[in-house]
Amino acid sequence: LYSKISHVFGKLQFFHNTPSFFSLWCLAFCVSLHDFVKSNHHIIEIEEKVYYLIERVGGMEGLDGLIDKLLETKNNRGKRIQLGESEIRNLCTKAKDVFMNQPNLLELEAPINICGDIHGQYPDLLRVFEYGGFPPDSNYLFLGDYVDRGKQSIETICLLLSYKIKYPENFFLLRGNHECASINRIYGFYDECKRRFSVRLWKVFTDCFNCLPVAAVIDDKIICMHGGLSPEMESLDQIKAIERPLDVPDQGLLCDLLWADPDPEIKGWGENDRGVSYTFGPDRVTEFLKKHDLDLICRAHQVVEDGYQFFADRQLVTIFSAPNYCGEFNNAGALMCVDQTLLCSFQIIKPLRGKSTC
Repeated sequence: LYSKISHVFGKLQFFHNTPSFFSLWCLAFCVSLHDFVKSNHHIIEIEEKVYYLIERVGGMEGLDGLIDKLLETKNNRGKRIQLGESEIRNLCTKAKDVFMNQPNLLELEAPINICGDIHGQYPDLLRVFEYGGFPPDSNYLFLGDYVDRGKQSIETICLLLSYKIKYPENFFLLRGNHECASINRIYGFYDECKRRFSVRLWKVFTDCFNCLPVAAVIDDKIICMHGGLSPEMESLDQIKAIERPLDVPDQGLLCDLLWADPDPEIKGWGENDRGVSYTFGPDRVTEFLKKHDLDLICRAHQVVEDGYQFFADRQLVTIFSAPNYCGEFNNAGALMCVDQTLLCSFQIIKPLRGKSTC
């Protein structure tokens, strides 16, 4: 019996180093021993009870410890955080389960804060939470592009995944075009994973990213995605029908939701200078909102000087939350705060003078 329970606990690495690990081990052993004495065929039941205790007590305690560790740098920006590869792998596994248990088109309620691209600028992510309130004091929807280009993509995505697991009904993450292996293989995330941990960990993140939802609707009036509209989208049910896990294809609905851009100079659909997806004019925005009885499209994907920018007579807004993007643009970042009446306001995150988080 002792060896059986030890084997069960040996599989758990997520909270091995937490202070109460020993006491939890003892508790589970006593409960299991009691059950074993009652019956001589309770080994399976023992495992179930042990795993239940692990998930309900140890798992969340380990998650809290990881969040605390990630937040230690609030007063020492830019400091590298010592994370274990095994705890990151477990984090990704747990996050995948949460993503797959929620729909591809999220149905959310206000009040909620909406954030655009972060791109590995971890100190600026902490500033976002300082402005908008740390979870669970505020609800959040992030529009994608958590990794690449910045110096601390791993810290960034780990904190976001941790909050998603801890507050699954209050904290939401959409997929951006950089949550895709063919893109983050080139723009920095792969190299960061390989340098700090292993290529194997990068593949674990890839599996997790392939499970992210791709759009959200807030109170049936505000639709959110990373990129933009698609000529293939006739019904919002098409978004719900996209099967996951899935890599991002080179064309089609999913590609457009992550890659498309608005263009004030055109009508209808145009060729995208990115070489992927389309551009769309103000007329397409008006047509889409009217057809689906929506008021606003909220998206990210493009650097904008003030952190947010309206389009098509304020029917679409672009939000970008990485100030002084890559140390080159001197742009502000922003988060959009949607109150219970769906009134939208903006918190502006100005660049820190003389500092770059890229």
